[in-house]
Amino acid sequence: MKPNLFVKACRALAALPKTFSRTPRPRLIMTLLVKNEEEMLVRHLEYHHAAGVDGFIVTDNNSTDRTPDILRHYRDKGWVLEIIDEPGTDYAQKQWVDRMVWKAKTQYGADWVVNADADEFWYCPEGNLKSALVATRANVLACEMRSVYPQDDRPWTEWDKTVRYVADQAAYGLSPYSVFERQNKKVVHRAAGYLQISMGNHKVAMLPKREERSDIVVWHYNVRGRSQFMTKMINGGRQLEQHKGRHGGRHWRYFYALYKEGKLEAEYERVIGTATLDRLEADGYVVKDNVMPDIFKAQVLPAI
Repeated sequence: MKPNLFVKACRALAALPKTFSRTPRPRLIMTLLVKNEEEMLVRHLEYHHAAGVDGFIVTDNNSTDRTPDILRHYRDKGWVLEIIDEPGTDYAQKQWVDRMVWKAKTQYGADWVVNADADEFWYCPEGNLKSALVATRANVLACEMRSVYPQDDRPWTEWDKTVRYVADQAAYGLSPYSVFERQNKKVVHRAAGYLQISMGNHKVAMLPKREERSDIVVWHYNVRGRSQFMTKMINGGRQLEQHKGRHGGRHWRYFYALYKEGKLEAEYERVIGTATLDRLEADGYVVKDNVMPDIFKAQVLPAI
């Protein structure tokens, strides 16, 4: 049975003695919400396991590609601790992630939890995510997100540019939800004291809460070419239409409305700034960045 907020608060108060204490050997669990992620999933799991993640709890929301087979392979390997088959079509993301966090906390012995998507790669300059966890007495670490600029002429693992926030999107002819929009931080949090994750995993409610900024950076491959963008926004928009809440997924609602008007293809060019890319680069909004390509080049993936 899913715990209510009162039960969570009681558990949080009981855990007060270790809420802000340092954890010299933290157990780090990553939760993942996936749908048709065969393109990135193997690399994602291999990368984060090497970066210090001890286990994964994954919710698969109606995947129709090889995603379930990949997850079963890593469950047999012992890396994926549990696969939750979620048939819902109402995009109850907040509730689905909360369910995984609670499992990580109560069933799998997590000290810290990362709530991620398959298109995110969490990077710590020290090489291991746990380096940031053992050194802090905070229970929430805020992490910068950095969008990777899509380069359709090469594989996504070779994309070597990241973008910076453009305050005046209209001046560059950009979509209000372009890759140059402000990226909200993501959070890593302790299991002790956990109450509720937010939509998008950008905030977390803790009892009590002590947050500090981390040097962990999240490389975000949120747009991976025209075809992926179209499919993602159409599918996400359809799910959100069935969602009873009014909050969350504003960008999907925006793009889905354009899709229904037959304007989504044209909007993609504004999402990535095709018409003004030279000016964006000259003004410092597109930056050369080889961190992830260099890691991927050295990474040997198994055949699955």
